[in-house]
Amino acid sequence: MKKHFFILLFFIVFSVFSQEKKVGIWHPTKVGFLYNKAQDNNFLFDDKDYSYTTETFKAQLFYDLGSWKKLNFEISVQPQIQTLKHQLINEQFVLPSEENYQDKRTEFTTPKTMHLYAFELGFILKKKLLKKLDLQAKIGLGVATINTRTERLAKGFTFIENGSLGFSYKTTNTTFLYIGTNIGHVSNFDTQDPNNGYNILGYEIGFSYLLK
Repeated sequence: MKKHFFILLFFIVFSVFSQEKKVGIWHPTKVGFLYNKAQDNNFLFDDKDYSYTTETFKAQLFYDLGSWKKLNFEISVQPQIQTLKHQLINEQFVLPSEENYQDKRTEFTTPKTMHLYAFELGFILKKKLLKKLDLQAKIGLGVATINTRTERLAKGFTFIENGSLGFSYKTTNTTFLYIGTNIGHVSNFDTQDPNNGYNILGYEIGFSYLLK
């Protein structure tokens, strides 16, 4: 995971130095980093068949789309790495009618750590509450690949969907701190089998820097 973190950190630093003096619609207005922690065991989703937690690191590039009335709009480009921990709790979820079901039960009830690599686009809406404080909502959709199969999701190509709500605070003239909550879903839209997918709820913390 340290290697993954430094890859994203390099991406952010490279973006700052390569974009700082550029302007225009094709160049970001901000660059940032976001950390997310989430799980399936919560008041919205609590499937007793399995346990599932995620830890996500996202690099972020922000593009200003303008404003309407008192709302501001942005798009964020978010390459990311997710570390997932999964275990099947109820082995009966794997039916005897499935091929090699006993081997699958052994495989899936063994705790495992997986990785998901994704490219996500986020549509952001911001509403100013105070001089330095904004209410921020975001809807994200991305494509991804997951490196390990489970009883709920096949290995390989998949999609991610996210919704976030939180607060963005302007800490200095060029820096912003974001704190919020996130709801997410992972599935492959039936491009592979199985496709039960995962639903998660968690929190996230982000930091962004305004490019000059």
